[in-house]
Amino acid sequence: MSPAPDAARREAEHNLDVMKRMRLAEKAILARAPEHDLEPDLDRIAAVMELLGDPQRSYPVIHLTGTNGKTSTTRIIESVLLEMGLKTGRFTSPHLHTIRERIALSGQPISPEKFLAAYEDVLPFIEMVDARSATEGGPRMTFFEVLVAVAYAAFADAPVDVAIVEVGMGGGWDATNVADGTVSVVTPIAMDHQHFLGNDVTEIAAEKAGIIKSGSLAVVGVQEPEVAQVLAHRASEVGARISFEGNDFGLLTRDLAVGGQQLSIRGLGGDYDDLFLPLHGAHQAHNTVVALAAVEAFLGGGEQRLDPEVVRAGLAAVASPGRLEIVRRSPTVIVDAAHNTAGALALRNALEDSFNFARIVGVVAILKDKPATEMLEILEPVLDHVVVTRTTSPRAMRPEDLGELAADIFGEDRVTVIHELPDALDVAAGLADEGGGVSGGVLATGSVTTAAEVRMLLGATEV
Repeated sequence: MSPAPDAARREAEHNLDVMKRMRLAEKAILARAPEHDLEPDLDRIAAVMELLGDPQRSYPVIHLTGTNGKTSTTRIIESVLLEMGLKTGRFTSPHLHTIRERIALSGQPISPEKFLAAYEDVLPFIEMVDARSATEGGPRMTFFEVLVAVAYAAFADAPVDVAIVEVGMGGGWDATNVADGTVSVVTPIAMDHQHFLGNDVTEIAAEKAGIIKSGSLAVVGVQEPEVAQVLAHRASEVGARISFEGNDFGLLTRDLAVGGQQLSIRGLGGDYDDLFLPLHGAHQAHNTVVALAAVEAFLGGGEQRLDPEVVRAGLAAVASPGRLEIVRRSPTVIVDAAHNTAGALALRNALEDSFNFARIVGVVAILKDKPATEMLEILEPVLDHVVVTRTTSPRAMRPEDLGELAADIFGEDRVTVIHELPDALDVAAGLADEGGGVSGGVLATGSVTTAAEVRMLLGATEV
C-alpha cells in the first residue's frame, strides 16, 4: 500500500476512535445528576481542583453572573479580547447542539481531541472525590461540576491569556466560583430558579454577589435599587471596586441599522462612537455596554480608553446563536432562547423595536418548571397566532397543558396545538404566509432547547 493511502487509513481510524471515545465520555457525563438538579456545595469541585493543582489559578478570569444576558455578554467580551490578540477561554451554558460548545478556545468550540485530553486528565481525580463523597453518604459530582473541571483544566493546558466564565446558576456556590475573578460582571438580576436562589430579588442578588471577590473590579448592569444595594454591600465587604451602568458608564445613543444596531457608548475609560453591533434588541445594546466596561476593567483597571478601531472590529464580529437569531428566510424564522419572564420581556421589546412583520406566528415550547403563563402573557401582544408544541426534553410541558394556558390568554381562535416540533414549525410557516405574504414571520421560543431544536431542523448547527 502506498504511503498516502496508508496515512489516510490511519487518520480515518484515529477519527473513528476519537468519535467513539467522545460518545462514551459524553454518555458518562450525562449519566450524572443534571444541571437543573444541582448540589449547592463547592466542596467536591474544590477538592478536584486542589488535586489537579488548582489550574483555574493559572490564568486571570472574567466571571459573569446575572439572570439574563450572560451568554451574549460573555461572547461580546470574548470577541473584543480576541480582536486585541489575546488567547481566550470561554465557558458558557447550556449548549445548543454539542456539549463541546460550553468550552471554547479562542472563539471556537473545543475540539474532541482536546476535550478528551482534559476529561481523561481530570477523570481519576473526579473518581477519587466521588468515592470519598460516597463514604460520607454524599452524592457524586454532578454533570455541571465535571464540565467545570474539564473547562478549567483545558484552559490551563491551552494555555489561555484569559478565561471568560459564565456561572451555571447563582454565584456563591456555583461550581465555577472556585475561580476568583479579576473582573466580576453582574448582568440584570430578576426572578428565576427561586427553588435554589431565593424568593425575592434581594435573596437572589445576595447569592449572585458571591462571585465578587476581594480586590476585584465589579462591573454591574442596570439593576433594581434594592439589588444594587446588595451588590454594593458585597463589594464594600470584600474590598472590591464596583461600577454601575447608568452611573459610571452607559449607553449614549442607539439607532437601528440593517442587520443590527449602531451604538455610541460611554465606557469607564472614555467614549466610543460609531459602533456596529450585529445583534438585535435594546437588551443586546446594554449587554454590549457592560461587556465593553468589563474589557476596560480587565485591561486597564477601567482607567484607559481602548483602541476604538479594535473595539469596532471586535463588536462587528460578535455572534450570539439562539438569541434573536434569524435562521431562515421566506418566511423569516427567528429563534430565541427566552425561558423566563425577563427573557420574554426583552424578546417582546426587541420584536417591537427591531422587526416589522405584517404577521408573526409563535412556535412556543416551554419547560414544566418555568412560568409559562407569565411568559405567554408577555408575548401575547406581539404574536398574531401561537402554535404550542413540545421539544424532546423530558422536562417539556405537555402541549395540551400549554395549549389550555395559551387559549385563556390568546383566545382559542389564535392557538393551535401540535404535538411534534417539526410539524409545529411547518404549520407556523403556513400560518405566517397566510395573509402576510413575504412579510410574515415565525418566532420559535420558550426554552434553550426550543431554539436548539429549531436551529437543527433548519440546518443551522454552527455556533
